Amino acid sequence: ARPVFRLLMSSQCEWNCAYCPLRSANDQPRAALSPEELARVFLPRAERGAAQGLMLSTGVDGDAQQATSRMLDGVEHLRTHHKYTGYVHLKLLPGAARDEVERAARLADRISLNLEAPSHERLQQISPERSWTDDLITRLAWARDWQRAGLIKSGLATQFVVGAAGESDRELLLTTAWLYRELELRRVYFGAFRPVGGTPLEGQTPTPFVREQRLKEADWLLRNYGFSTGELPYDPAGDLPLHVDPKLAWALAHPERFPVELNTADQEELLRVPGLGPISIKRILRLRRLGRFRDPAQLK
Repeated sequence: ARPVFRLLMSSQCEWNCAYCPLRSANDQPRAALSPEELARVFLPRAERGAAQGLMLSTGVDGDAQQATSRMLDGVEHLRTHHKYTGYVHLKLLPGAARDEVERAARLADRISLNLEAPSHERLQQISPERSWTDDLITRLAWARDWQRAGLIKSGLATQFVVGAAGESDRELLLTTAWLYRELELRRVYFGAFRPVGGTPLEGQTPTPFVREQRLKEADWLLRNYGFSTGELPYDPAGDLPLHVDPKLAWALAHPERFPVELNTADQEELLRVPGLGPISIKRILRLRRLGRFRDPAQLK
């Protein structure tokens, strides 16, 4: 992974999201960068190799249109005035205008727009200023169309704040699968909710980091192991077990699928074996053509 320098174009925000320390109701110092200041902060680090790319976001400084425009002005200044050709990841604001989404697609290598919650109803609990469909999904669909046109070469991404709105893992992963299928996202990220002083959720229990890890593992199964959301090992509340990874939990719940005959099983069967991944399976299939596996030690 490349070391990416993360910056906020502005920490001023007009919104009042319940989980965010930058919410407008918080009385704290604010700051903003001009395009020239952005270049002065970032470029020396890029030139000496301390940063191999830029991840730029912003608070809603003024309104979403103005804040997005100023952020894009900063990147355009890097690209045109300073001839910077390196990696840029832009985090767009909900409600960004269509022409600004196009502009971002032409300037950035990756675009993300954080959904934070898996549905409109869940989002209303933590960020009522946003419309999940109009401000977020519609904008991601615009970006998907520019990705299809050959822009945004590193793809689209989003993130969920896990546990802030009381959602289940099933809700998160159903939405995740839909985002991969319909909006062609490259990655969905999960961040465990941590309560912050001075916000309405400061007294809420933090989400265990192991829950974030289990969601990442389940996401990996969806993207790389041929699992569907309906196969994942949810408990009655719709959550993944925390004490064991979801692939092992699935295997334990399906003893009829085991043992697997290593010398004849196809790739799909082998992908369901805990401890075997795509790279190991390619090696097994290649070595199988040279001779049979007769002893577990041969797997080394």
